[in-house]
Amino acid sequence: RGIFHNAAKTFLLWVNEEDQTRIISMQQGGDVKGVFERLARGIKAVGDSVKAECGKDFALSEQYGYIHSCPTNLGTGMRASVHVDLPGWTKESVDKLKARCEELCIQPRGTRGESGGQTGCTYDISNKHRLGYSEVQLVQVMIDAVNTLYKEDVEWQKKHGM
Repeated sequence: RGIFHNAAKTFLLWVNEEDQTRIISMQQGGDVKGVFERLARGIKAVGDSVKAECGKDFALSEQYGYIHSCPTNLGTGMRASVHVDLPGWTKESVDKLKARCEELCIQPRGTRGESGGQTGCTYDISNKHRLGYSEVQLVQVMIDAVNTLYKEDVEWQKKHGM
């Protein structure tokens, strides 16, 4: 079990956590396209390396997508997320925010991970679905939903005099 990363810690390969392999691309700022492009290059490089070493490809089903040991990641296995401050939504109601996220097909988490709880007004917002959508579709859903939440948050801030 281990984690391997580049010098900038913007590309990580996590071995034997929930999945046999978790590939992560991340960085500060809003360059989602750059993060996605790095992820695509990295997945290809890791796949090519595995193929060269043992002659095998990642387990891919035409019907279900990539096969993972963590069943919640069946499909693309992609969880695209951003950290965003939503003080207006937080002041209005976290329960309302969760309901709105459900409508937008995204999920809010605290910035301490899946079970780490919520702190302040910063949320980790990610796509809810993994199965039946392409990676590009999932990233676009996340982008569109975060833009929507941000615009709504500005309105909530005005309502609450923030």
